[in-house]
Amino acid sequence: MTQSPVLKNGLSALLTPEESVLVLIDHQAFQFANLHSHEPTMIVNNVVALAKTAKVFNVPTILTTVLEDRGGKLIKPLQDVFPEQKPIDRTFINTWEDSRVVEAVKKTGRKKIIMAALWSEICLAMPAIQAAGEGYEVYAVTDASGGVSAEAHEMAIRRMVMAGVVPITWMAVAGELQRDWARQEQAAAMAGVFLEHGGGTGIALAWELQLLGQKAAAA
Repeated sequence: MTQSPVLKNGLSALLTPEESVLVLIDHQAFQFANLHSHEPTMIVNNVVALAKTAKVFNVPTILTTVLEDRGGKLIKPLQDVFPEQKPIDRTFINTWEDSRVVEAVKKTGRKKIIMAALWSEICLAMPAIQAAGEGYEVYAVTDASGGVSAEAHEMAIRRMVMAGVVPITWMAVAGELQRDWARQEQAAAMAGVFLEHGGGTGIALAWELQLLGQKAAAA
């Protein structure tokens, strides 16, 4: 049996575009119907922002659903980020027990798995814990995931942390992938993501861009 990786600190513990793969699990109508840990529109906003962030940095992204015919297709705003990709539709509740998903991750050759799912206590915790036990560094995006109650979501995070999974938020993922504002191409693309999905950060950025535009016009 493989052991969980030793918890890391230092620079190697941070995410990079070259080492990461994103797995998005079960953001479907049925799952949203009993989501009570967060306001549902917030999860939609955050998971779409996370997907767009991955696309900006060319992080391979794997989409998966469970019993699509009964539970509904992937929500349209998320599917629209990757219109060419057909989600892997499973019967396994635990995504990591579906060999197609595992093989898709292995093909990327990457060991840092970023995960988000509905629900946190089942569809996120189960694969995150198993993958961590098989030697992957797993990062659970808590604000792009949600549970049937605030308690369920919180207990899922506690359980995953005990298993070596790292909790993180979508903006933190974006910051670690960007790392350096000198990466101007990605910074410009991320500005668009923050303007659309960043809440107060997007509002502040819009104001800053307006000021810069006024100064440039006056020069």
